[in-house]
Amino acid sequence: MKLFSYDSKFSQIMLKLCYGCYLNLLWMVCSLPVFTAGAATAALYDVTLRLAREEEPPLTARFFKAFRENFRQATILWLILLGIGVLLGADGYILYHLYKGTTGMVSVICTLGLALIIVAAIAYVIVLLYVFPLVASVKNTNWAMLKNALLIGIHYLFCTILVFAIHFAMFFAVVAIYTPLIIFGEGLCALLSSYLLGKVIRACAYDPAEESGAGQ
Repeated sequence: MKLFSYDSKFSQIMLKLCYGCYLNLLWMVCSLPVFTAGAATAALYDVTLRLAREEEPPLTARFFKAFRENFRQATILWLILLGIGVLLGADGYILYHLYKGTTGMVSVICTLGLALIIVAAIAYVIVLLYVFPLVASVKNTNWAMLKNALLIGIHYLFCTILVFAIHFAMFFAVVAIYTPLIIFGEGLCALLSSYLLGKVIRACAYDPAEESGAGQ
């Protein structure tokens, strides 16, 4: 029965899956008003980064403590990113339909516009993957959070690809394979990603006081 002992690899994996499921439920409930999704994601990563460091925080208490502590900054960043995402989506939709319905110089301009939007969308996804783990880990201005999320994501591109792949795989599994897997959702994605992101954030540790830039 060593397989089922608390210290066995199997038991630890099952325990982490349960953690991911429970944290996902907390995240979903706290994200329901939509505008609180940023604070919920920062709180989620606060807990999962600790779990990745082999800490055993009280999940519920730690989650809501981080939710309160990071609420203001995470909400501001989330609303900024939500607005940018809506703008990119709308611009891409309009340009794509213009491209399909036009020819000549207008079509060339639309193609260049779509290329720029694709580049901007990639940068946007990189920031989205890193900014809330950074909020959960360090103190800094909003501008510095956004800037460092992009720079770290580009510098550690392989890690960025893996973290994106984890989220895409979960999305694909829920949408195309078995919808009830949504019970693991972002909770399990954040937990798996934290094993990668924790090392990157520690490698990029810096003194926020040395950052120059605009305040919040």
